[in-house]
Amino acid sequence: MPDNVMNAKENANKWLSAANLDNQSRKEIEELLQNQEELEESFLSSLEFGTGGLRGIMGIGTNRVNKYTVGMATQGFANYLKSQFEGTIKVAIAYDSRNNSQLFAQTTADVFSANGIEVYLFKELRPTPQLSFAIRHLACNGGVVITASHNPKEYNGYKAYWSDGGQIVPPHDKNIIEEVQKIQSIDEVNFKANPSLITYLDEDIDNAYLKMITGLSLSPDAIKSANDTKIVFSSIHGTGITMVPRALNELGFKNVYVVDEQKTPDGNFPTVVYPNPEEAEAMSMALDKAREIDADMVMATDPDADRVGIAVKNLKGEFQLLNGNQTGSLLVYYLLKKWKEKGLKGNEYIGKTIVTTELIRSIAKGFNTECYDTLTGFKWIADLIRQKEGEEVFIGGGEESYGYMIGEEVRDKDAVASSVMIAEMAAWAKNEGLTVFELLIRIYKEYGFYYEELKSITKKGMKGAEEIKNMMIDFRQNPPASLAESKVITTIDYLEGVKFDEDGKKEDVGLPKSNVLQYLTADGTKVSIRPSGTEPKIKFYFSVMGKLENDDYFETEKKLKSKVHNLLRDLNL
Repeated sequence: MPDNVMNAKENANKWLSAANLDNQSRKEIEELLQNQEELEESFLSSLEFGTGGLRGIMGIGTNRVNKYTVGMATQGFANYLKSQFEGTIKVAIAYDSRNNSQLFAQTTADVFSANGIEVYLFKELRPTPQLSFAIRHLACNGGVVITASHNPKEYNGYKAYWSDGGQIVPPHDKNIIEEVQKIQSIDEVNFKANPSLITYLDEDIDNAYLKMITGLSLSPDAIKSANDTKIVFSSIHGTGITMVPRALNELGFKNVYVVDEQKTPDGNFPTVVYPNPEEAEAMSMALDKAREIDADMVMATDPDADRVGIAVKNLKGEFQLLNGNQTGSLLVYYLLKKWKEKGLKGNEYIGKTIVTTELIRSIAKGFNTECYDTLTGFKWIADLIRQKEGEEVFIGGGEESYGYMIGEEVRDKDAVASSVMIAEMAAWAKNEGLTVFELLIRIYKEYGFYYEELKSITKKGMKGAEEIKNMMIDFRQNPPASLAESKVITTIDYLEGVKFDEDGKKEDVGLPKSNVLQYLTADGTKVSIRPSGTEPKIKFYFSVMGKLENDDYFETEKKLKSKVHNLLRDLNL
């Protein structure tokens, strides 16, 4: 019998010998022992608790998301919390609409309470950003949300948060991983819940969250005069339905049309291939409804409502999906415009990730406001806010992958607050005599027409991982001298933590190390190369820019698209 089969069988037998294993799980493992391929998939390796937590396919086994792997993760997290805090320790737990999310959330609550930790568990599914809010509002030491964001229906996950309401960052991430890895058996997990330590959160936390969101409003008068703005909203079978329509209504928007076929939370996501508002297919039902009722705007959130995608009418009167860079730029422009009217004090700032459009920096510069870069992932923006708390004020910001944050009360991307602010921005533009698309063109004219594309290359398995590794080595050893006929003037290697110009002059990046390369050219082109941390992919982010003159948006866009095509050619992609 091959070693890998023996190892998988050995791991399965360890679980079968555990006292904590229930009869149904025992039966499923015994069935797996008769299927070599499935046995290896489920038991050959262990699901890795990474820097953000767990994410994987649901099922029985060490390499699957189930109540036992969730329990082991929670036991390790509980052990670490108890090593860091004295006295009463409190955590908040939320979950999304995925299959088994409620079970995993209850399991998490049971293990925390069994370890003497007070638990605030959402009684019903709620958006991920509301979990971040609850941690801060209830003065918790940490938190967990059960979600796999916009992954396919077979997946679920476990995201860990710290006392500031942000996802865990160094040194806590590595330390928690070490504690989780110490848990070698499911019998080392205390599953015996202490119900007296579990409090179920109800509408009080909803009301507090919505009060915070409505308090972010910057143009109440604009909403009053444009409250007839027609908005089509889809929650794509996720948690957004619990908060987004209500938040829009409370702010004053009266014409919110929900896509009925997608409003019921359902972990099977029956009407879409992927429940991801970045995908045009996932937005198709909402777009159909928008055309039917002649709406002004379309919004759709992902299953845990931390990302939002929008569509607006372009210059031809046709609905056009905006990408995350465009929506983020619109939001930042609107926020800064209104903050300037109210009086900027000089200590405010915008935050974005290194692969997000430089248009946001250009806008911030136009308002004499600092724009800080962070590594990819919203936990780094949350960490930036934590570092600057009390000295500088975070206005807002975001990332290209459809995640945005408004203000400092929530420390994760927030599709509820973002949806409300996007709607308000549209109402403000309407009062200015502009559509949202016309506002975008005004921004392009003033700050430069930035155009972005993302190309992901999938390389599966151990061979694929090796290919991705070699691609990064090759780029480091043989960097391009020019891209699309423009000289590379700055190279940034985030793994080494340095950037150097064409003369070889080095400068410290000032960010944690990460396996990312960037090339900046003389004409403003930016190419970023980053292996994915959660998928077998290497991602290439392209950003080019030009001047938008004479209202010729489509012609300028065509030229910029051609430039990206040349970049792809130069990099042999």
